[in-house]
Amino acid sequence: MSASDEYRDRPVRPYVITEGRAHPTRNTLRPETLLLANPEAFLPLSASREKRALVEMCHGVLSVAEAAAHLSLPVSMVTVLASDLIDGGQLVVRSAPTQQLPEIDVLEKVLNGLRKL
Repeated sequence: MSASDEYRDRPVRPYVITEGRAHPTRNTLRPETLLLANPEAFLPLSASREKRALVEMCHGVLSVAEAAAHLSLPVSMVTVLASDLIDGGQLVVRSAPTQQLPEIDVLEKVLNGLRKL
């Protein structure tokens, strides 16, 4: 077992980081939800280290799951933190660009080509 695979205990418990909450105020945040920092909003002085780190890393578009990986926190905790920051205006949710599906005739040609293999 390498040193990076060892169990790491955190000195601060998850319920302290999320202020005792297990669920976000917004049920619409999913692991693939894209977050972006609002450049016009400022964090309050009382913001936690985790919230500050989350806003800092979201100056580029980042998903909730990616943010959780960078912070080494469970996705559920990052969802609660992100929800608070969205409510405060420090983070903005961005939707992923929708992709246009191929035409049915293209799909039929691909299917016919696969059948010929």
